[in-house]
Amino acid sequence: MRRTVIILALLVGAMTLAATGLADPGGKGKDKDKGKAQGKNKFSFTLTTTDRRCDGTEPWATLKEKRTYQIHDNGNGTFRLRRVDKGTFTTMAGNSPGNCAANTSKHGKLVRAGVTGRFNGYLQGTITGGVFNKNATCAAACFTADFLTAFFGPAAAFSCDGATNSTDCKFNYNYTAPNRGGNRPRLIVRHWQDRGKGSGTTLKESFHGDIASS
Repeated sequence: MRRTVIILALLVGAMTLAATGLADPGGKGKDKDKGKAQGKNKFSFTLTTTDRRCDGTEPWATLKEKRTYQIHDNGNGTFRLRRVDKGTFTTMAGNSPGNCAANTSKHGKLVRAGVTGRFNGYLQGTITGGVFNKNATCAAACFTADFLTAFFGPAAAFSCDGATNSTDCKFNYNYTAPNRGGNRPRLIVRHWQDRGKGSGTTLKESFHGDIASS
């Protein structure tokens, strides 16, 4: 969750998808909260980002992911936005992601460079203001703020914005580094979870585990 943008490196095909923000034509996806098909209001992009440790002070991994924005009309002028992230990570040498005072579970101290694994998770909140344009396009690196501006306009506000104090936000991200040749010597902790509710001063975030080599 504690992510900052780094250099975006995409294949031409992925860049075409990202630049146009194509809607998912299927309608087979289901929202886990409502259990209903979300239709065509899905927009997927390929991104490269960095993830920060649990105290937010420094990056611990490079993430390559497919990010999908799912939009649901609440019928009262607001929209639910569920952002789903799924991809791979490669660690940087330094302090491990779960090494901070806020993490009271078992964790390590350091992680070596080059450990690889997979992650997935979601961020969900409510959009108010603006006008939804499902035919809009977004720049290649379509991060959340970019998506909101492109598809809802500059007047849109998102309840998960860190500058907003709101209880209407939740997220859950899980990272796992499997025991395999490239990740040996064996890691002492290989699963990390970052989850929470709220934003701004109402944020309640918890951490469990770590990705650590020592």
